[in-house]
Amino acid sequence: MSEGTLSYCMKRRKEMLKKTITYTDYNGAQRTEDFYFNLSKAEVTEMEMSMSGGLSELIKRIVAAQDIPTIIDIFKKLLLKAYGEKSPDGKRFIKSDEMSIAFSQTEAYSDLFMELATDADAAATFVNGITPQNIDTASTGTPPLNIMG
Repeated sequence: MSEGTLSYCMKRRKEMLKKTITYTDYNGAQRTEDFYFNLSKAEVTEMEMSMSGGLSELIKRIVAAQDIPTIIDIFKKLLLKAYGEKSPDGKRFIKSDEMSIAFSQTEAYSDLFMELATDADAAATFVNGITPQNIDTASTGTPPLNIMG
């Protein structure tokens, strides 16, 4: 974790979570930057339908079994899958493996990951912030992603 104090704020904008993170970079400079996270309805539905019982049920079983390494692995995948950048016109939320890898190589990621890995309330707030709140469960047959309760 960097020497600086982790400070961030969360803002929910339609279907996106904006986190302002203050961190110390690898040159020793303190930076404050905005980072964006989002899982679309299609992404959540795909994750839920890609495994037997759905992702949220799998995570609930893992949490109940206290399988910490698997919980951390799934949480890391969710965090990196949700990371992206808004297009200048706001029409797209751009994601790629390269962007996720680049983000994972920053102290901002490290500080955020440590905060979410050690604070269950912050983790629950984050997951609720990146997932769509208005998935039509009747048309998809899939409940909203709810992994923390």
